[in-house]
Amino acid sequence: MSRPNDVVIIGGGPAGITAALLLKQTNHLTPVVYEATLQTETYGGAIGIPPNGLRLLGQLGLFDEVATLGSSATNVVLHSVKGSVLGEADILSWTRNKTGYGLLKIMRSDLMEVLLKAANKAGIYVQYGKQLAGIKETTDSVIAAFTDGTSVSGDILLGCDGVNSAVRNTYVDPGAVPRYTGISDYYSLVPMSDRPTIPGSLHALHATFTTSGMFALMHCRKSNDMNYWFFSYSVPGPETDEGSGGEWDELKQSHIESFNPRLQGLLAEVGGEWGEMIRDFVAKSKDVGFHPIFNLPIGRPWYKGRCLLLGDAAHAMSPHLSQGVSQVLEDVFMLSRLLSASSSPVAEKVFKAYDRNRRPRVEELSAKAKSQGSGRKQTAGWRLWLNELGATVALGLYNILGLDKLGLGQGFMAYNVEEVELLREE
Repeated sequence: MSRPNDVVIIGGGPAGITAALLLKQTNHLTPVVYEATLQTETYGGAIGIPPNGLRLLGQLGLFDEVATLGSSATNVVLHSVKGSVLGEADILSWTRNKTGYGLLKIMRSDLMEVLLKAANKAGIYVQYGKQLAGIKETTDSVIAAFTDGTSVSGDILLGCDGVNSAVRNTYVDPGAVPRYTGISDYYSLVPMSDRPTIPGSLHALHATFTTSGMFALMHCRKSNDMNYWFFSYSVPGPETDEGSGGEWDELKQSHIESFNPRLQGLLAEVGGEWGEMIRDFVAKSKDVGFHPIFNLPIGRPWYKGRCLLLGDAAHAMSPHLSQGVSQVLEDVFMLSRLLSASSSPVAEKVFKAYDRNRRPRVEELSAKAKSQGSGRKQTAGWRLWLNELGATVALGLYNILGLDKLGLGQGFMAYNVEEVELLREE
């Protein structure tokens, strides 16, 4: 059996495009990307990319370009529900000194523009309107069939098609059903031209915990001409775990249609100039998204035969650590390392080694992200007061004792997937 050469990639988001770029650039493979939608999806507002992901974008030669687009502030300002400032801290100073990278907040559409431009320059072809119908394997290839009647074959197939992955659902692990976390996000982008007067500075990430959830606001462009806000809170969902269709679509639509009065009510308790400002941001939001958050259960298969799942298709986790894109990049770079290091041309052996090397890291971060979601749930007023008191003391000590310089709570963002020792096949 010859080594893999032709790579079929299902999914044209960050996972699929970065996989295609690295596997062509480093492993000299021939990838083609197949995307179900008719054009590049730009939903999602803005995303955060911490140091472990930015370093890998640098290895792809893309960091300088994304850095000219996104906002790089690493300070967090925490406001009380009454509107006062509880404290401020640089949450990445140790990691930034150790890695040379901070935290980039960037519009998803800006990131995709950079990735697609790089793919085009590299001669990587992206075909749109390709909805997967099924997968089958022969002795020497894997074949993907699409609903338009066409099919394509390759040496390996990568499922990079998100939490509701068709590759997973139709072939790799149909029994892996995404689970609703009970938390949903409202979010929107608001141009500075629509909200020109802002008290203080938004160069930091500003956040407030309320009795209902958490509101956050930040710049997401280097030019500071675009703001991004989101509100995470508990929302009862339909009993089905399917994240799309039927009752879920109705839930999303009803929340979007009623977003302004609903959010104004949820944020009414936030006082002071800060409270007035965030309610004004909500009122001036023209395009609002509503996103129920789903996780995939841990311990499920990531590969079958010549097919491997990457990113959210394999291990969708809560977004509370801003690790979505970074985990995609770590997946891709680990796969590339193992393809280069393996003496075996058998794809399934490489995928088995990939599973051994990636799973502990992914499960650690999944648990950490889940624990970060506790502040998005409903909280009694007295409990919120105690939490704010604790936050004031903690932030004060964090700054006075210089705990930021000790790397407290930052180690997972200094992780370098290119330097970790590989676990060999058992």
